[in-house]
Amino acid sequence: VQLQASGGGLVQAGDSLRLSCAASERFRTYGMGMAWFRQAPGKEREFVAAINWNGAVIRYVNFLKGRFTISRDDGENTVYLQMNSLEPGDTAVYYCAADKLSRTTMDPRNYDFWGQGTQVTVSS
Repeated sequence: VQLQASGGGLVQAGDSLRLSCAASERFRTYGMGMAWFRQAPGKEREFVAAINWNGAVIRYVNFLKGRFTISRDDGENTVYLQMNSLEPGDTAVYYCAADKLSRTTMDPRNYDFWGQGTQVTVSS
């Protein structure tokens, strides 16, 4: 497994979670664009946030309204998604992904590597 997502869980509305996406030793995040997507039951996978190779370019989906923050620590070979003020609508499996070309696009087809996903469930 090259990317391992973790940090999900069952929380109440208004709580916070921090997701981590750790790369294996033989897989380096340095130089790659990294992103988070999510997929709720019965829905298509949707873009959440992306960060380019050096952190200078960050993109979020509009509906987040500033509640989520993506960051990266290439020294730790890890990308994070800080999620605050969680809502029941945020319930989904969250996936991290890596793009060799660091494009920070919203299209999942542009990502070359995917983690296995971590479940986030927000109760009302």
